[in-house]
Amino acid sequence: MTTTLITGANKGLGFEAARRLIAAGHTVYLGSRDVERGRRAAEQLGGRTVQLDVTDDASVAAAVAAIEADGGLDVLVNNAGIATEWTATNTVIGAADVTADLMRQTFETNVFGTVRVLHAFLPLLQRSTAPVVVNVSSGLASLTRLSDPGSRAYAYPGVAYPASKTAVNAITVQYAKAFPNIRINAVEPGFTQTDLNGNTGLQSVEQGAEIIVRMARLGQDGPTGGYFDADGALPW
Repeated sequence: MTTTLITGANKGLGFEAARRLIAAGHTVYLGSRDVERGRRAAEQLGGRTVQLDVTDDASVAAAVAAIEADGGLDVLVNNAGIATEWTATNTVIGAADVTADLMRQTFETNVFGTVRVLHAFLPLLQRSTAPVVVNVSSGLASLTRLSDPGSRAYAYPGVAYPASKTAVNAITVQYAKAFPNIRINAVEPGFTQTDLNGNTGLQSVEQGAEIIVRMARLGQDGPTGGYFDADGALPW
């Protein structure tokens, strides 16, 4: 049986991806910073819960130990993320007002958190016969789209979130080259209705989770080092 860990899985895209992977037969650990929220989500879906704060070394190490003790890991979905530049009124802090502190906070979860979790779980993934990593990125990570006046991404004014996800894409490429036995890809779920954007997205979590689930179920003949949405490969 395939064992999967999804970070940030007590709600939104992570929760929906967990639901569908459990239905597909995976044993799924729902990673959650909040123990109680994680427990409730896991009980609702029939999954397992593990306390996991991607910004905290001790939390990640404890999660590795717990999952290793239960038998190991085959699939890692790096889903946990923040968009600090989205304000309570659903406006976005743009280039004129972005600060180093806002950038640092965003990168701490979206970039450093991804590396922290990847680094910690690599030994378990390398023991799997069919290891897979899915890094949840964004269409805003595409420099091609950000710089194309004909793209919807072009109008987005924020700096921190797109930059963090572009970094996630670079991480994906480099890890895929370093570990060719692991299928490692970045995915763009689309502009989905979640707490991340004040539920202003244009599609449902069911639609957004589709590409996450598809790439989490890759076989060893699947692609690696790529960047995909539900319709196929995306431009960097």
